[in-house]
Amino acid sequence: MRSKYSSSFFRLSYLFGTLFFASILWSFGFLTSAYQTGYFQIDFLPTFTAEALPSPPESPQTDVHISSTTAQYVEILDSCNTRFEGSCAHLRSGPGAEFPAIVKIRSGAVLKVDSVHIIEGAAWYRIQFDEWLRYPERVSSELYVSAAYVRPFIDLGIVAQKDALPKNAKRIVIDRSDQMLRAYDGDTLYMEEFISTGVELTPTPLGHFRIYQKTPTRYMQGPIPNISDKTFDLPGVPWNLYFTSEGAVIHGAYWHDGFGKPHSNGCVNLPPEMAKRLYQWADIGTHVYVNE
Repeated sequence: MRSKYSSSFFRLSYLFGTLFFASILWSFGFLTSAYQTGYFQIDFLPTFTAEALPSPPESPQTDVHISSTTAQYVEILDSCNTRFEGSCAHLRSGPGAEFPAIVKIRSGAVLKVDSVHIIEGAAWYRIQFDEWLRYPERVSSELYVSAAYVRPFIDLGIVAQKDALPKNAKRIVIDRSDQMLRAYDGDTLYMEEFISTGVELTPTPLGHFRIYQKTPTRYMQGPIPNISDKTFDLPGVPWNLYFTSEGAVIHGAYWHDGFGKPHSNGCVNLPPEMAKRLYQWADIGTHVYVNE
């Protein structure tokens, strides 16, 4: 028979054990509630910003939508030149070299990405055209491009503000007579480059304007009613700075290299790499002066 002391010890041990277990449960409940209500933050959990987002993802069928305000793009770098000389990248109907080639795409083009696919260790980017298209029937299938030909990057996409005021002393001066673009920050010359403005029937408009919209890519198609009867199809026109609501834009041109003489339907053409530099430098609201 147990003594009264051993019986008392057993009861005390049981009581302390119960209280200890209850305190653990209470603490866990408190911590869980505190975390859910934001009372404290766990600093060791990994976070990813848009810039740090892994690209491409390991899942072969994962759509990459960076955020509501940014998007992923690819810049074509290692493809053929303006005259299709050299090895051309192709936009294919599926993620693999065995799929039919739909379009040859030249160096300098910029395309918006819908998703990234890994096929047998190789990355393929599915391209999307989510803008208004004059001839949408020309895009009749899904289009993919191999990562071997591109540089992926993140951009805000279309940024627009009508009647935006200048943020600084930057200005862009376009001279139609000598086919030259000069960009200034105050009195400091940032860029001086030969361009191609509009031909005689579709001249680049003269006057003082401001950049009101930027987008890293657009799909240009023709004919354009009342402007041009030429048929053309130019996906991925890069580095666009809009300065008139009628459609005058400073942008890169990967389809010709005749800079220094008129060539366009009214836009201002730059070599793609120079257009990229100007796009990254210019702000919404930057002054644009077009002189004769």
